[in-house]
Amino acid sequence: MADTRPRLILGSASPRRLELLAQIGITPDALRPADIDETPCKAEPPRDYVRRMAAEKAAALDLADDEALLTADTTVAVGRRILGKPADRAEAASFMRLMSGRRHVVLTAIALRYGPRTALRLVETKVRMRSIDQAALERYLDAGDWQGKAGGYAIQGAAAAFIPWLEGSFSAVVGLPLSETAAMLAAIGIHPKIKEDTR
Repeated sequence: MADTRPRLILGSASPRRLELLAQIGITPDALRPADIDETPCKAEPPRDYVRRMAAEKAAALDLADDEALLTADTTVAVGRRILGKPADRAEAASFMRLMSGRRHVVLTAIALRYGPRTALRLVETKVRMRSIDQAALERYLDAGDWQGKAGGYAIQGAAAAFIPWLEGSFSAVVGLPLSETAAMLAAIGIHPKIKEDTR
Protein backbone atom coordinates (compact mmCIF):
# COMPACT_ATOMS: atom_id res chain seq x y z
CA MET A 1 0.00 0.00 0.00
CA ALA A 2 1.35 3.46 -0.88
CA ASP A 3 2.41 5.72 1.97
CA THR A 4 -0.14 8.54 1.93
CA ARG A 5 1.11 10.33 5.02
CA PRO A 6 2.43 13.87 4.51
CA ARG A 7 6.18 14.45 4.36
CA LEU A 8 7.15 16.05 7.67
CA ILE A 9 9.28 19.19 7.52
CA LEU A 10 10.80 20.43 10.80
CA GLY A 11 11.05 24.22 10.65
CA SER A 12 13.86 24.40 13.18
CA ALA A 13 17.65 24.16 13.34
CA SER A 14 17.50 22.99 16.97
CA PRO A 15 19.34 19.70 17.52
CA ARG A 16 17.31 19.31 20.73
CA ARG A 17 14.01 19.29 18.84
CA LEU A 18 15.37 16.71 16.40
CA GLU A 19 16.51 14.51 19.32
CA LEU A 20 13.13 14.86 21.05
CA LEU A 21 11.25 13.76 17.93
CA ALA A 22 13.61 10.78 17.57
CA GLN A 23 12.79 9.85 21.16
CA ILE A 24 9.16 9.18 20.13
CA GLY A 25 10.05 7.49 16.83
CA ILE A 26 9.48 10.46 14.52
CA THR A 27 12.10 11.37 11.91
CA PRO A 28 11.42 14.48 9.80
CA ASP A 29 11.83 14.11 6.04
CA ALA A 30 13.66 17.45 5.89
CA LEU A 31 14.86 20.35 8.05
CA ARG A 32 14.04 23.89 6.94
CA PRO A 33 14.72 26.49 9.62
CA ALA A 34 12.45 29.51 9.40
CA ASP A 35 14.28 32.84 9.48
CA ILE A 36 12.02 35.44 11.10
CA ASP A 37 12.39 38.51 13.31
CA GLU A 38 12.00 37.22 16.88
CA THR A 39 11.81 40.62 18.57
CA PRO A 40 8.87 40.87 21.00
CA CYS A 41 6.38 43.66 20.29
CA LYS A 42 6.17 46.47 22.84
CA ALA A 43 4.32 45.27 25.97
CA GLU A 44 3.53 41.93 24.27
CA PRO A 45 2.52 39.32 26.88
CA PRO A 46 4.78 36.22 26.90
CA ARG A 47 1.97 33.81 25.92
CA ASP A 48 0.97 35.96 22.94
CA TYR A 49 4.62 36.31 21.93
CA VAL A 50 5.41 32.60 21.92
CA ARG A 51 2.22 31.74 20.01
CA ARG A 52 2.98 34.45 17.45
CA MET A 53 6.56 33.17 16.98
CA ALA A 54 5.45 29.57 16.31
CA ALA A 55 2.72 30.76 13.91
CA GLU A 56 5.05 33.15 12.04
CA LYS A 57 7.66 30.42 11.63
CA ALA A 58 4.94 28.14 10.23
CA ALA A 59 3.82 30.83 7.77
CA ALA A 60 7.36 31.77 6.66
CA LEU A 61 8.17 28.71 4.53
CA ASP A 62 6.92 27.45 1.19
CA LEU A 63 5.46 23.95 1.25
CA ALA A 64 4.57 21.40 -1.40
CA ASP A 65 1.03 19.95 -1.31
CA ASP A 66 2.26 16.71 0.30
CA GLU A 67 4.28 18.42 3.05
CA ALA A 68 3.41 19.27 6.64
CA LEU A 69 5.46 21.79 8.60
CA LEU A 70 6.14 21.58 12.34
CA THR A 71 7.51 24.67 14.08
CA ALA A 72 7.94 25.59 17.72
CA ASP A 73 9.08 28.39 19.96
CA THR A 74 10.12 28.27 23.61
CA THR A 75 10.47 31.21 25.93
CA VAL A 76 11.00 31.75 29.64
CA ALA A 77 8.80 34.24 31.47
CA VAL A 78 9.10 35.80 34.91
CA GLY A 79 5.80 37.58 35.41
CA ARG A 80 5.23 39.55 32.20
CA ARG A 81 8.95 39.72 31.40
CA ILE A 82 10.20 37.61 28.50
CA LEU A 83 13.66 36.13 28.98
CA GLY A 84 15.00 35.31 25.54
CA LYS A 85 18.45 34.03 24.60
CA PRO A 86 21.00 36.11 26.53
CA ALA A 87 23.21 38.33 24.38
CA ASP A 88 26.22 37.87 26.65
CA ARG A 89 27.47 36.56 30.00
CA ALA A 90 26.23 39.63 31.90
CA GLU A 91 22.68 39.20 30.61
CA ALA A 92 22.78 35.45 31.37
CA ALA A 93 23.85 36.31 34.93
CA SER A 94 21.00 38.80 35.32
CA PHE A 95 18.47 36.21 34.08
CA MET A 96 19.75 33.56 36.49
CA ARG A 97 19.68 36.03 39.42
CA LEU A 98 16.10 36.97 38.51
CA MET A 99 15.00 33.30 38.58
CA SER A 100 17.09 32.32 41.62
CA GLY A 101 14.93 31.22 44.57
CA ARG A 102 11.61 31.62 42.76
CA ARG A 103 9.28 30.08 40.21
CA HIS A 104 9.14 30.98 36.55
CA VAL A 105 7.14 29.73 33.59
CA VAL A 106 8.46 28.06 30.44
CA LEU A 107 6.12 28.52 27.49
CA THR A 108 6.41 26.37 24.37
CA ALA A 109 4.09 26.91 21.42
CA ILE A 110 3.91 24.38 18.59
CA ALA A 111 2.40 25.01 15.17
CA LEU A 112 1.58 22.33 12.60
CA ARG A 113 0.74 23.57 9.11
CA TYR A 114 -0.77 21.18 6.60
CA GLY A 115 -2.81 22.22 3.61
CA PRO A 116 -4.84 25.37 4.35
CA ARG A 117 -4.84 24.77 8.11
CA THR A 118 -2.39 25.60 10.89
CA ALA A 119 -3.02 23.99 14.27
CA LEU A 120 -1.49 25.80 17.25
CA ARG A 121 -0.95 24.56 20.80
CA LEU A 122 0.59 26.29 23.84
CA VAL A 123 2.10 24.26 26.66
CA GLU A 124 2.94 25.93 29.96
CA THR A 125 5.33 24.47 32.53
CA LYS A 126 6.05 25.93 35.98
CA VAL A 127 9.66 25.59 37.11
CA ARG A 128 11.23 26.37 40.48
CA MET A 129 14.86 27.35 40.69
CA ARG A 130 16.60 27.09 44.03
CA SER A 131 18.63 30.00 45.39
CA ILE A 132 21.94 30.19 43.55
CA ASP A 133 24.93 31.66 45.39
CA GLN A 134 27.52 33.77 43.59
CA ALA A 135 30.18 31.05 43.46
CA ALA A 136 27.76 28.53 41.92
CA LEU A 137 26.55 31.16 39.45
CA GLU A 138 30.11 31.98 38.34
CA ARG A 139 30.90 28.28 37.84
CA TYR A 140 27.75 27.89 35.79
CA LEU A 141 28.54 30.92 33.63
CA ASP A 142 32.14 29.71 33.13
CA ALA A 143 30.80 26.43 31.71
CA GLY A 144 29.07 28.37 28.91
CA ASP A 145 25.91 26.24 29.00
CA TRP A 146 23.78 29.42 28.97
CA GLN A 147 24.68 30.33 25.38
CA GLY A 148 21.83 30.13 22.86
CA LYS A 149 19.29 29.04 25.48
CA ALA A 150 16.02 30.83 26.29
CA GLY A 151 16.30 32.23 29.81
CA GLY A 152 20.01 31.38 29.85
CA TYR A 153 19.64 27.72 30.78
CA ALA A 154 18.86 24.25 29.50
CA ILE A 155 17.04 21.98 31.95
CA GLN A 156 18.82 18.95 30.49
CA GLY A 157 22.23 20.62 31.02
CA ALA A 158 24.26 21.95 33.94
CA ALA A 159 21.33 24.05 35.22
CA ALA A 160 19.52 20.83 36.22
CA ALA A 161 21.47 21.15 39.49
CA PHE A 162 19.45 24.28 40.27
CA ILE A 163 15.96 22.88 39.53
CA PRO A 164 14.36 20.77 42.28
CA TRP A 165 10.79 20.93 40.98
CA LEU A 166 8.64 21.44 37.91
CA GLU A 167 4.96 21.08 37.12
CA GLY A 168 4.06 20.32 33.53
CA SER A 169 6.00 18.96 30.56
CA PHE A 170 9.74 18.31 30.95
CA SER A 171 10.14 17.86 27.18
CA ALA A 172 8.43 21.22 26.56
CA VAL A 173 11.10 22.90 28.70
CA VAL A 174 13.75 21.18 26.55
CA GLY A 175 11.99 22.55 23.46
CA LEU A 176 9.10 20.35 22.28
CA PRO A 177 6.13 18.97 24.27
CA LEU A 178 6.18 15.38 23.04
CA SER A 179 2.72 14.17 24.04
CA GLU A 180 0.99 17.16 22.44
CA THR A 181 3.23 17.03 19.35
CA ALA A 182 2.59 13.30 18.85
CA ALA A 183 -1.19 13.86 19.08
CA MET A 184 -1.09 16.71 16.54
CA LEU A 185 1.02 14.65 14.11
CA ALA A 186 -1.24 11.60 14.51
CA ALA A 187 -4.24 13.76 13.56
CA ILE A 188 -2.73 14.24 10.07
CA GLY A 189 -1.55 10.63 9.69
CA ILE A 190 2.06 10.88 10.89
CA HIS A 191 2.77 8.13 13.41
CA PRO A 192 5.93 6.99 15.23
CA LYS A 193 8.08 4.30 13.68
CA ILE A 194 9.06 2.33 16.76
CA LYS A 195 12.19 0.22 16.33
CA GLU A 196 11.99 -3.32 17.66
CA ASP A 197 14.26 -4.19 20.55
CA THR A 198 16.69 -6.74 19.14
CA ARG A 199 18.40 -7.62 22.43
